[in-house]
Amino acid sequence: MMPELNSPGLFLVYLIIFFLVILVRYFIAAGIFYYYYYFLKAEEFREKRLSRRGWKKGQFKNEMIWSTWSSVIFAFFGTLLYWLWQEGFTAIYLDPRQYGIWYLPVSLALVLFLHETYYYWVHRLMHHPKVYRTVHKVHHDSLTPTPWTAFSFHPWESLLEAIILPLILLFLPVNIYVLGLYLLIMTLSSVVNHLDIEIYPAGFQKSKFGKQFIGATHHHYHHSEFMTNYGLYFTFWDKWMGTESEKMK
Repeated sequence: MMPELNSPGLFLVYLIIFFLVILVRYFIAAGIFYYYYYFLKAEEFREKRLSRRGWKKGQFKNEMIWSTWSSVIFAFFGTLLYWLWQEGFTAIYLDPRQYGIWYLPVSLALVLFLHETYYYWVHRLMHHPKVYRTVHKVHHDSLTPTPWTAFSFHPWESLLEAIILPLILLFLPVNIYVLGLYLLIMTLSSVVNHLDIEIYPAGFQKSKFGKQFIGATHHHYHHSEFMTNYGLYFTFWDKWMGTESEKMK
């Protein structure tokens, strides 16, 4: 069991630990996809790139710098969540049998739905002219996204991104292992969606089931059209609200 965060100094120590874990996770995930698709298999996937324009000068460096700042903010909320859990303020639980094994996938689905709903509407808000330049423009400076774009947010956007999961976990019982799986899904999904190369099979994308999920193609049109495809993991809010790109229909 990790020690309790009962002093500002210990909180800072854990903040640094969480920061390093999140930053390393970002570089590993983005680095693996970037190396495989843009170096190891570059020739094979060159014609499958979704964007025809190149990257901006210094884009990778800027994305990594912004992603580092995002990792600081994510680490703060991760440390805060850990402290809240220690103090008994969250609904996170350890024993998978506490609510029944059947509840594990249900809780994952609920977290996905709640996060998706929050993100869709906050994302639309971030595209409002009075909000966009201050909060969301940094992310869209990557006109052609890359795996390194995954965490490339202005601190205000990182704050909006980070706050929702701790809020959910204050009320919704989620097993610690389900939470770990969800954090993995969050990272991999963000990297895959910004890959600018569609990795899902064409048959899956065209199927009724496959059309419910967001991949690189769906998010590519958000970066190129700006006012479409606001979803995070799923397409249902875009479909319901009529904000899905016509090119996806």
